[in-house]
Amino acid sequence: MLAEFPEVVIVGEAGEVEEAQRKIEDLAPALLFLDIQMPGGSGFDLLARLEQVPQVVFTTAYDAHAVRAFEVNALDYLLKPIAPQRLAEALSRVRSASRPPAPDGHLEQLFIRDGSHCWFAPLKEIRLFTAEGNYVRVSWRKIKPLLGRSLLSVERRLDPKRFFRANRRQIVNLDLIESVDMGIGGRLHAGLDDGSEIEISRRQARLFKSQAR
Repeated sequence: MLAEFPEVVIVGEAGEVEEAQRKIEDLAPALLFLDIQMPGGSGFDLLARLEQVPQVVFTTAYDAHAVRAFEVNALDYLLKPIAPQRLAEALSRVRSASRPPAPDGHLEQLFIRDGSHCWFAPLKEIRLFTAEGNYVRVSWRKIKPLLGRSLLSVERRLDPKRFFRANRRQIVNLDLIESVDMGIGGRLHAGLDDGSEIEISRRQARLFKSQAR
């Protein structure tokens, strides 16, 4: 069916989660047609494993998953057997939503799964990453889901021009800082767009001031 669309180049196929993860990481596709029920896990399990998540169109025979798929902001949801017209509509959405590749491989969106809830979170909307043991609490919109990765692994994929290590446990989105006040002992207090406040450590305050000049 995809052969009818010359702009689509199939770079790989996979039949189970681990194989899919390897191929996606090696081939870096722009678009993923993803089934939900797969050997070795679900499509959501696969997305949670990926460092860089491509655009996603879900393809499945199980319409009970449709609401959940749209909760994670997938571009579209194709129910098997897939009708040619619905495939054409999905690819039209893909073209409309196309985004340029992130410079230097930095993350532009993050797939987050917390319990039964899943989201694609644009990095520009995430105000804060906070370490909680080997996990990271993500402050995004009005929710704070838990991400199953370490703060260091997340930091490696962030754009340093947008995100700043405020202290040992927190990384903040510089674009969402609304105020900065002097604290005690050379520390700074940064007020964020949601009214919350974080402390920039004395060591990092020097770097923060030099970057702000």
